[in-house]
Amino acid sequence: MDAALLLNVEGIKKTILHGGLGELPNFITGSRVTFHFRTMKCDEERTVIDDSKQVGQPMHIIIGNMFKLEVWEVLLTSMRVNEVAEFWCDTIHTGVYPILSQSLRQIAEGKDPTKWHTHTCGLANMFTYHTLGYEDLDELQKEPQPLIFIIELLQVEAPSEYQRETWNLSNTEKMQVVPILHGEGNRLFKLGRHEEASTKYQEAIVCLRNLQTKEKPWEAQWLKLEKMINTLILNYCQCLLKREEYYEVLEHTSDILRHHPGIVKAYYVRARAHMEVWNEAEAKADLEKVLELEPAMRKAVHRELRLLESRLEEKREEERLRCRSMLGSGGGAGPPRSRLPPGNPPPC
Repeated sequence: MDAALLLNVEGIKKTILHGGLGELPNFITGSRVTFHFRTMKCDEERTVIDDSKQVGQPMHIIIGNMFKLEVWEVLLTSMRVNEVAEFWCDTIHTGVYPILSQSLRQIAEGKDPTKWHTHTCGLANMFTYHTLGYEDLDELQKEPQPLIFIIELLQVEAPSEYQRETWNLSNTEKMQVVPILHGEGNRLFKLGRHEEASTKYQEAIVCLRNLQTKEKPWEAQWLKLEKMINTLILNYCQCLLKREEYYEVLEHTSDILRHHPGIVKAYYVRARAHMEVWNEAEAKADLEKVLELEPAMRKAVHRELRLLESRLEEKREEERLRCRSMLGSGGGAGPPRSRLPPGNPPPC
């Protein structure tokens, strides 16, 4: 075992337990680092707090992404691939560890780690809540103390070597990727790959929602983002129509129209969903609203109204046949009800 090495950072001691391979990796901003870790107290028993190997899942962080426990970036960037090292970290570096540990444990348990958060920083959250839900973490929160981290560095990937998730992107990168995701969603929709298309639209919506939280509501930039979000949501709803998720379509379109009652496409898409769940009056009202707001769509609206009347007549005929069958007059249950034709308007 090598002697303890002092990194050029106050309050950290490093001991190499197993040497790594090759040269020190190039830890550029955006690199993804994969590693296993074990966190222990500095007591005689070296009590284990967390161990990623016991969970069965290594940890990932992105260099330069302001990870909750910033000291881990310092520790990792001192290591070579396959190196195992023990780090003693003073209290100045470990104060927010209980918050990180709670999130990691909740993820491992299949829970949503964001449910408990309020719009405050990590340290403020520590004092907002009386308990983190784990007795050992509550103890660490009340009495911060030095901790020992044993880390095994598994892999370092440059930004170009892995597919970055949208939450890992900078604000500029998010704005740049939105039209790419939008276009890819449209392409997949035209190919009939509606589930894949809906995923692309959802990713773009998440990027824009994140950017929108940084703007003041109802001001120019916020409204610009809102318009882009609504377009994507309506494209997503067209995917849902194809997947026969009609009530979700009604929910999304109604939410848009509550805040933006002049969006023609929202009425049109909602009308189609109403037609599928036999909401005759609501479908007609939405189609009439489309005609009021956009007279140029008269032909499309009249086509949908004719289709609605035809389907309603088929439904009435099915019911008549069913009644005769129940009364013993013979005859089957009638033809299956017609589906909407495949001609959804193309996504925007």
